[in-house]
Amino acid sequence: MRLLKITLSLAVLVLIISAAWQIGSWEVANMNLQEEIRDMASQAGTHLGIVVPKSDDDVREEVVRKAKDHGIDLQPDQVTVRRINPGEKSILHVTADYTVPVNLAFFSFNLHFTPSSEKR
Repeated sequence: MRLLKITLSLAVLVLIISAAWQIGSWEVANMNLQEEIRDMASQAGTHLGIVVPKSDDDVREEVVRKAKDHGIDLQPDQVTVRRINPGEKSILHVTADYTVPVNLAFFSFNLHFTPSSEKR
């Protein structure tokens, strides 16, 4: 009986650690992607006149590439780019919307993320 309790306790502990590891790794990847999006949206070089402003499609492709660097499968249609005051002094708002699967031994579920360039 004691051996059964120990075995079940270890199995539950492994399941909890596995879930925490998967959820934690996706949360960290999302936070990193959000920082990348905020850096892109700040357009520091554009406001200083050093860099030519990027098109909306270029911004989308860069977000997709950055997401892939963090292990996130993102498509261009999942990225929204809005501009306020077009031109060199434009304000860029970038948002991504995606879900990632968390697969555990007996069940799975999806985590939904919406990283954005806007401060909350």
